[in-house]
Amino acid sequence: MFVNVSVIDITSTCRTQWNSFVLGGMPLFGTELTFELPDSEKQCFFEQIEKGVQSTIEFQVITGVITGGQYDVDMELTAPNGQTLYKDVKKQYDSFTWTPDQTGVYKFCFSNEFSTFSHKVVYFDFQVGEEKPLFDQENKQATAMTMMENSAVNIHEDLKSVLDYQTHHKLREAQGRSFAEDLNDRVFYWSLGQSIIILMIGVGQVLILRSFFTDKRGSKP
Repeated sequence: MFVNVSVIDITSTCRTQWNSFVLGGMPLFGTELTFELPDSEKQCFFEQIEKGVQSTIEFQVITGVITGGQYDVDMELTAPNGQTLYKDVKKQYDSFTWTPDQTGVYKFCFSNEFSTFSHKVVYFDFQVGEEKPLFDQENKQATAMTMMENSAVNIHEDLKSVLDYQTHHKLREAQGRSFAEDLNDRVFYWSLGQSIIILMIGVGQVLILRSFFTDKRGSKP
């Protein structure tokens, strides 16, 4: 079987959202991407990560484009030295967090090689770095400014939660819509098949009845 492997550098070609948070001089990068993974293919993404910067990758298979396809893919994360940090097969969704012990280019690949006819739509969220608090609360007294800062932090956290819920519900909505469309197609083709069968039976009955009367006419002296 021929397997096509696509390689994408997410630092340059992906639709990327860059968050302007600073973590000890290291920016916090966040990447969200939804892409189609054809059957019998494998797509790999690369990201430069510094040593000691905690990173998280979360993925979910939204839909199987072809009717009857399962919502699963293989996923593998590899370190710059070739060590496999994460590997699992036929997963619908999962999340993995790790702290690199070396600086370099990390590779993560999604594979649909086990499928011969079903395309998949895959979503992943890749976070590099931990978010630093918006304000330094050390050695500060409870003043009006710190109360405003606390309010700003609370609003910021609430907005992050809202964004996470929106993303979650968008994915569930896309998956539910795909399932409903798949079910609608199945019902349509099943009804069409039943109608054709009923029509064929009706035509067959008419032809059989006509053959009975035709034989009787031919048997008269």
